Amino acid sequence: MTTMFIVELTYTQPLNAIEARLSEHRRFLDAQYARGLFLVSGPKNPRDGGVILVSGLIARNELDKLLREDPFPIRFGGVPRDGVCFAQASSSTGETAVVDR
Repeated sequence: MTTMFIVELTYTQPLNAIEARLSEHRRFLDAQYARGLFLVSGPKNPRDGGVILVSGLIARNELDKLLREDPFPIRFGGVPRDGVCFAQASSSTGETAVVDR
């Protein structure tokens, strides 16, 4: 089984302040997509944070280190993250290899 992660970001500042840093954050996300580490991301509804689905290609300690490079907490301060680790047992295709690129 592949171990994956769900990362939840919770905004601690007003939405207009978050949106001012959104392009920096998206560049960070795009870089992780290019590396095959992030699979899906987007804002929560209601829009009080976001969610990132992380592939099984990175260990938890490496993920924690990587998330500290995200511009939201570095330049903006205080976007707490909660991470859920789970073992991928199946997928819509019936294969666990869907995240093992």
